[in-house]
Amino acid sequence: MTKPFTPTQLKLVRPVPSDIEIAQASDIKPIAQVAEEVGILPDELEFYGPYKAKVKLEILERLKDRPNGKYVDVTAITPTPLGEGKTTTTVGLSQALGAHLGKSVFTCIRQPSQGPTFGIKGGAAGGGYSQVIPMEDFNLHLTGDIHAITAANNLLAAAIDARMFHESEQADDEKLFNALCPADKKGQRFFSPSMLRRLKKLGIEKTDPTTLTAEERARFARLDIDPDSITWRRVMDTNDRFLREIEVGLGPEEKGKTRKTGFDITVASEIMAILALTTDLADMRERLGRMVIGTNRKGEAITAEDLGVGGALTVLMKDAIKPNLMQTLEGTPALVHAGPFANIAHGQSSIIADRIALKLADYVVTESGFGADIGMEKFFDIKCRYSGLIPQVVVLVATVRALKMHGGGPKVVAGKPLAAAYTDENVELVRNGLPNMQRHIRNALKFGVNVVVAVNSFKDDKPAEVELVRQAAIEAGAMDAIVCTHWMDGGKGAAALAEAVVKAAEKPSNFQFLYPLELSIKEKIEKVCTEIYGAAGVDYLPEAEAKIELYTRLGFANLPLCMAKTHLSFSHDPAVKGAPSGFRVPVRDIRASVGAGFLYPLLGEMRTMPGLPTRPVFYDVDLDLETGKVLGLF
Repeated sequence: MTKPFTPTQLKLVRPVPSDIEIAQASDIKPIAQVAEEVGILPDELEFYGPYKAKVKLEILERLKDRPNGKYVDVTAITPTPLGEGKTTTTVGLSQALGAHLGKSVFTCIRQPSQGPTFGIKGGAAGGGYSQVIPMEDFNLHLTGDIHAITAANNLLAAAIDARMFHESEQADDEKLFNALCPADKKGQRFFSPSMLRRLKKLGIEKTDPTTLTAEERARFARLDIDPDSITWRRVMDTNDRFLREIEVGLGPEEKGKTRKTGFDITVASEIMAILALTTDLADMRERLGRMVIGTNRKGEAITAEDLGVGGALTVLMKDAIKPNLMQTLEGTPALVHAGPFANIAHGQSSIIADRIALKLADYVVTESGFGADIGMEKFFDIKCRYSGLIPQVVVLVATVRALKMHGGGPKVVAGKPLAAAYTDENVELVRNGLPNMQRHIRNALKFGVNVVVAVNSFKDDKPAEVELVRQAAIEAGAMDAIVCTHWMDGGKGAAALAEAVVKAAEKPSNFQFLYPLELSIKEKIEKVCTEIYGAAGVDYLPEAEAKIELYTRLGFANLPLCMAKTHLSFSHDPAVKGAPSGFRVPVRDIRASVGAGFLYPLLGEMRTMPGLPTRPVFYDVDLDLETGKVLGLF
């Protein structure tokens, strides 16, 4: 029996204070009350203090026969340094649906990385009067999921180097086999569960180590990893450009077994992508085991399962798989789970969180990372393909000032006042930027999903500019375009948007993927580049050609694509704004995330480890020793 939903009343202040001041001044419900209101039972929760909890996956079994609610994806035009307010709109829309329209609603969003939090972007809890709270917890450690991913990723990295070291030290295959299959207390040799999985992969139908032939023992024991083929890197959740390229094995005990490698930021780890795309614990175990770390000297794929580490990785991730329950400023429920990079990985919160939310609420509002050409396309072609969940509505966030930048507006420099072009009326500049928004709308319509545009309004927007954006959106095929003020007004400022979304969700739709998996790797790449980005064609560098041949030979060609490109342009060049056409996309390399279930082509230069700016956000962060409050978080 659920408890009636009670919205939390906002305490609106003018001028609008900082995000953290708003969050710390707000009322907050005990998380047990939030759970009760949405229908989560007490024994389905694991509490992390009074205001956040993990939701156990057993809830899905209880709710399996309940129909799903409506599924809404919030995306945006091509991002600019001005910020479009995608997460703020996601939260504001949810607050409007739940606290003002009386609908049962869930917000499903990603957990932010500590890298951007202490770097240049700041947090990802929303902003103004449309936030997830407690925002300090949201933006920092939360319940430790990212730390679990870091530990699992680096355990696998250590296992790779350790295995190569011990194989090189041990020339005798029999001794190596005996070391991998130790004797129990009774003196009998045994295979661990992970080792049994490797035997099955090798086609050896035996479970007693003593019954293997000498040839079978050698095949089992010696992986013969090619050091030059290793793609697995270490990770940490901090922006540290000096770790992008490193050399390992420099200690005296490693006897010169050095190799070059590097660090990525944790949210770029394949394990993070797996957390977001897995459907249950058994599926996660399989995905972790089939992660490919490189090849042997014969060119055969080597997996985490081959290294015997798949089970240990699962143990490290067994709590991280449970979504985190939080709430918005107006008391509507939110599930915060996973946080994969949106340009290297697929940039979505987890399938598991969405599945739980869709059983509990009439409307589930989630968001895709970066602009629609990246996040929305990956949401449809990767996430929806694995989840089987069908979205009814896309909400495309646009702002007048971002469209001015796409129309040729002057460069924005951090720390300097905005140019007059962004604060004064300039209809022509807006008109020049409209093709960017319109291409994103038409791209969404290619997937057969209804589109509503949210014009996220700022104080300097002029009525003529806003109306021009609205009309252009409808001309491009959007069902409606609504001006929103949720940053300053909370859910009330997105009530009209919520009404438009409800209306659009009731309209018929005809969802379809952009491409079938049976197409070749090149055919899929070219379909995304030409139909979504507007490119004239694709050029493949030699390394990319070699990887296409390798991955096709290894049987990975039928995986979906996770295009890794700049989020700042439809093209591979971040400096090109608007809606360019006629350009060619260079594919310099392709990498395989077989456990996550996608290939990711690298378009142009891509960073998997960000660097800190001259003035990082951490300069402002401190602790008030009198009150214990966090200071300076945005």
